[in-house]
Amino acid sequence: MSYGRLPVLNAFLLSFGVIFVAELGDKSQLMALAFATRYRPWIVLVAVACGSLFLFGVSVVIGRVVGLALPTNVIDVVAGIAFLGFAAWTVRGDESEQADTGTSAAGTFAALLTVLGAFVVAELGDKTMLATITLATTNDPVGTWLGAVAGEVTADSIAIAIGALLGARLPARAIKLFAAGAFVVFGLILIAEGLGIL
Repeated sequence: MSYGRLPVLNAFLLSFGVIFVAELGDKSQLMALAFATRYRPWIVLVAVACGSLFLFGVSVVIGRVVGLALPTNVIDVVAGIAFLGFAAWTVRGDESEQADTGTSAAGTFAALLTVLGAFVVAELGDKTMLATITLATTNDPVGTWLGAVAGEVTADSIAIAIGALLGARLPARAIKLFAAGAFVVFGLILIAEGLGIL
């Protein structure tokens, strides 16, 4: 049942505010910062936007239609292991520096897929996804979806800008160690949360 544009706008603003605040200092925002030290900022931004559109779309469908609780403990452990893999890959580096920075067409696509995959894994079962599911149960689904995407992208854009500035000023080895360290920390936290240690 529709009452015009007001419910959509209200849902958008509510969802934007909740997700933006929830995302500040969250692991996916810090991950976006780490990736922006290594890849072109627009690649990271596009990957975050695409991942947000997909994940928050799924969240809204779950919230509106299914209403199921996600098995977050299993998702956290799997995501934690994936993050440890990202850390190892970051330290090892790629065969081609072009693939690292996304300066060729193939490198751009590989970088986009890498960031998109990491973002999706990081956000599965995250508080922002669960918040979107909750918001979608009582608010307009389209407004909730678009507000969540806008909140996520806005918050992560701040981190991407900072990461790009750091990446331009730090030596490549320091960037790799920073990114790998961030992934190890996130991975261990996720595994600990999934196992009920934290």
